[in-house]
Amino acid sequence: MEMEATNTEVHLRHVEKDVLIPKVMREKARERCVDKVEAFTACCKESGFFMVFKCREENAALKECLTRYYQDPAFFEECKQEYLQEKLEYETTGIPSKNRKQRLPTSM
Repeated sequence: MEMEATNTEVHLRHVEKDVLIPKVMREKARERCVDKVEAFTACCKESGFFMVFKCREENAALKECLTRYYQDPAFFEECKQEYLQEKLEYETTGIPSKNRKQRLPTSM
């Protein structure tokens, strides 16, 4: 049985809406909050065992930045469209996006 999907509304499975799209959101939010991520990471490396106490300010700033994106409906929609585009490319090519991205030259 084939489901018809219009351009305005695409049916998302539970796992797509509650797991896969939020995963895209987390990845993109971390990219957009890179300065906060780096500050928290540096603090943790410097503080070692005492990071729980010494890095509260950096942790709070990071959480605030990430939460701002997680709660933004426009950001959810942007990530949903990106996920749907990747899904469409996979259905067309049969190659997962992870494998397509690995073929690009990397600078490591």
